[in-house]
Amino acid sequence: MSKKYFGTDGIRGRVGEYPITPDFMLKLGWAAGMAFRKMGACKVLVGKDTRISGYMFESALEAGLTSAGADVMLLGPMPTPAIAYLSRTFQAEAGIVISASHNPHDDNGIKFFSGKGTKLPDELELMIEELLDTPMTVVESSKIGKVSRINDASGRYIEFCKSSVPTGTSFSGLKIVIDCAHGATYKVAPSVFRELGAEVVVLSAQPNGLNINDNCGSTHMGQLQAAVLSEHAYLGIAFDGDGDRVLMVDHTGAIVDGDELLYIIARDLHERDKLQGGVVGTLMSNLGLELALADLGIPFVRANVGDRYVIAELLERNWLVGGENSGHVVCFNHTTTGDAIIAALQVLMALKTRNEGLAQTRQALRKCPQVLINVRFGGGESPLEHPAVKEASARVTQAMAGRGRVLLRKSGTEPLVRVMVEGEDETQVRGYAEELAKLVTEVSA
Repeated sequence: MSKKYFGTDGIRGRVGEYPITPDFMLKLGWAAGMAFRKMGACKVLVGKDTRISGYMFESALEAGLTSAGADVMLLGPMPTPAIAYLSRTFQAEAGIVISASHNPHDDNGIKFFSGKGTKLPDELELMIEELLDTPMTVVESSKIGKVSRINDASGRYIEFCKSSVPTGTSFSGLKIVIDCAHGATYKVAPSVFRELGAEVVVLSAQPNGLNINDNCGSTHMGQLQAAVLSEHAYLGIAFDGDGDRVLMVDHTGAIVDGDELLYIIARDLHERDKLQGGVVGTLMSNLGLELALADLGIPFVRANVGDRYVIAELLERNWLVGGENSGHVVCFNHTTTGDAIIAALQVLMALKTRNEGLAQTRQALRKCPQVLINVRFGGGESPLEHPAVKEASARVTQAMAGRGRVLLRKSGTEPLVRVMVEGEDETQVRGYAEELAKLVTEVSA
């Protein structure tokens, strides 16, 4: 069955526009509470990022959950992966995060975690959606849920993050700049790195409800790049608004993306015989990552774009490490979901082990030139199904002989075909991309 409200990562949209409204959140809290209660006694953790609408939606979810008989434990502003972790440690039936991740403040959304700290199974999301279409009821007064606040949530999560590196680890002598995007990591991230001995310069850690992701964080790296250079820092770390994405900046001011961070972590585990299988990327992972891992004898597979699909592939293969070039990095040897702070710590440990800087270590992965051309078509039959397009795509793929790839896909939101070609020779790659884009345009006419 297709889902009415849930996307690949919960429910998200513009604040005040259905379904991101207080009345819908009230009903969603009730429906979720009713679904979770089918498992027995029901305890649900609720956390949020720093956007101003979080107060409103937290209250609405709280009312809905308690009306269904669920007990609610409020965490306040906390990174998304912290809610996944705390849901496990408090043995809750579920965790709810009020966040729109890297989006601006006028968006918001809801993410759910199971009591095991994983994404909700499809059948539970479908059950919640079915309940949303039924009349809301209230349990009898004696069974209404209670609400409490977890006051030591930050401290618990800080210790959990620190436990992902060996006991006694010290980053003393390292000067690190951290950009918290005025988001959910603003308290915990600086504490984690300071308590491990690093000298920490903090940017964008004064949230006011409106400035989350505003020209800062992992979607706007300029401020961090400038600070790393002016502070003569070892490296810079950029988080997104809810703390599940991380990008870095080396000491020269160059951006290091999720593909490169994933490679650094995977190679370190491989060299210590702790990798367990291979690495999961996505359709958009740079071919250079695949080739660099192949040189090490590390298997690599691609999932659909979205951390949900990366995690599903990891679980199916019983592998430990996967991620996206956007900075979602999953380390199953430490936690159950993408966690930006833990991923950053693993990169720092890998650099410490090799006694190298980030600029030197990243050179082992040579990213391939990638050319992306968007071709508009007028609807109707997809040009991707045209025999001439299929033949040309196959011919180009064969011509690159395993050292390049072609990806043709329709946009999910616009009448566009995205033509992407990757390979080792930029001139060749551009020529192939323009050839395919021209053909797609012709068959779309």
